[in-house]
Amino acid sequence: MIKRITVPDIVKMKGITPVSVVTAYDFTQARIADECGIDIILVGDSLGMVFQGNPDTLSVNMVQMIYHTSIVSKAAQKALIVSDIPFSSSKVSKEKICENAVALMEQGKCAAVKIEGAGGIVTEAISQLTSLGIPVMGHVGLTPQSFHAFGGFRKQGTTAQTADLIVSQARELERAGVFSIVIESVPDDLGDRITKSVAVPTIGIGAGPRCDGQVLVINDLLGMDERFTPSFVRKYADLSSVIRKALTDYNSDVKNHQFP
Repeated sequence: MIKRITVPDIVKMKGITPVSVVTAYDFTQARIADECGIDIILVGDSLGMVFQGNPDTLSVNMVQMIYHTSIVSKAAQKALIVSDIPFSSSKVSKEKICENAVALMEQGKCAAVKIEGAGGIVTEAISQLTSLGIPVMGHVGLTPQSFHAFGGFRKQGTTAQTADLIVSQARELERAGVFSIVIESVPDDLGDRITKSVAVPTIGIGAGPRCDGQVLVINDLLGMDERFTPSFVRKYADLSSVIRKALTDYNSDVKNHQFP
């Protein structure tokens, strides 16, 4: 029988074994990631950009998140499945956040939820969820749902004041009971500082090599879009070129009566 990775397993990995995290949005992506030994599969609201073609994540709703999460959960037999609470559900009220976290776990069959930001109703909701036994992954630094407030998708924590704020947010989330924290788009030394400041694993994305784990969007690491090349992404394949060649060859063969 296959042993599924659990939240306590992830917590125990801090400082011992780096945590591998990748996003997935459909059955095939999730099945392959799971078979390759990925620790956590994140059903990210990034699907709004890489799956739906939108300029940001703000239009993703709960119906869509439940749909994609249920498909991913069906495919993965070992990895821990975490699902994002979307923008429309995470900025309304503590009660709404908790209600939708329960819905994602009940209908989407994930094992944990991820909530962006800290403070106010967000921290209150996380405290309530974790007190009820619902695992929560936190997210600090560049939180894409708040990109308008940041003036765009910009690196955060670049001044002493903002760096201190992000460290305090991470500690606040730890006190609220999160089992891990995503740190996005901050200077490497700040990623290291946060990692040393909390007892739960940190998962970096553009936060340097000294976080406890790393996460990438699956479309980015597979090289599905040659136009998107942020500095923190390492492309492990160039599937865009492979797919283009395959489809071009197929089209040519059909037109020239070479297939079937």
